[in-house]
Formats: sequence, C-alpha cells, structure tokens
Amino acid sequence: MSNPQLQQVVVAYDYSATGQVAVDRGIALACRAPFHVLHFVVVLDPSLGVAALPPQDKVDYLYAARVQEHLSAQLHAFFAERDAPAEVHFFVHARIGNPADEILQLARELGADMLIVGSHGHTGLKRLLLGSVSERVVREAECPVMVARPKGYPHVELKNVIEVPHKPSH
Repeated sequence: MSNPQLQQVVVAYDYSATGQVAVDRGIALACRAPFHVLHFVVVLDPSLGVAALPPQDKVDYLYAARVQEHLSAQLHAFFAERDAPAEVHFFVHARIGNPADEILQLARELGADMLIVGSHGHTGLKRLLLGSVSERVVREAECPVMVARPKGYPHVELKNVIEVPHKPSH
C-alpha cells in the first residue's frame, strides 16, 4: 500500500533549455518538500532518439535504457549541486513515441498529482507545424500542470515593509 501523503510529480525533459527549466523546477519543489516523488520522463523520437545521446544503431529499448542511465547520472549531479535532502526520491523513465501521448500515459499510470513541462514558446506557423506538447498536456491532463519557462522579467528589489501598530480610535 502506498503512502497517501506522497505526491507523484511527472517532470518532462527533452534535453532542451526549457526542459532544463522544468527539471530545475521539479528539483526545487522536491528539495523544499521531500514528500514529492519525482518521475522524470524523456520521450524518444522513434527515428532520431535524442540529440544529446545519438543512437548508434536504432531507437529501441536498449537505447532507451542507455538514455535512462545517462539522465539518471545527470540528475544525481543536479541534486548534489543543490545539497538536496537525503529523503528526495526520483525515478527516470525513457519512453519511445509521441511526447504528449507518453507524458499523459505515464501520468495516468502513476496517478500523478502534478505535471511539470517546459514550453518552447513557439508561435504562429512553427507552432502549427510542430504542435505544442505543453499545450496538449495542459488541455488533457487530469491534474495540475506547471508550464516552466525561463524567467524573462528583470529582478525587482522590494522595499522592506515596516508594520505600523494600529491605535484604536475612541
């Protein structure tokens, strides 16, 4: 029987800059609240694999296992850089197929409590031709979805707020 307090979080990673933002958000979440169990998923294109680790022959389950090991090693390094608490748990899933389909399927299989996906920010014709994985995941997911994008706003230094005691009026 699983612990009902554990929250299953699926984090989609595609070896891109926005995928890294999603990973960073997931790691930050788990470091602050270790009751989140992270499930990192990388979805492999059946004909190309992933650019960061080109297939030597074909994209099959042996290749998926290689990608899974590669990503697992990267994640261990990311967690070590953050001095993550020892109780953070994560799993790495490598799947072959359509990214939105595989992300949603994993979420269903796990009974996900949350999904974190990156957004490439494509608009217009490029979005029409490539589709939007994050948009489809947001539309079809049966749990909250965080769309992670790099921060574009400049840093704003906030003023200290000083509490003024309230004097009762008579």
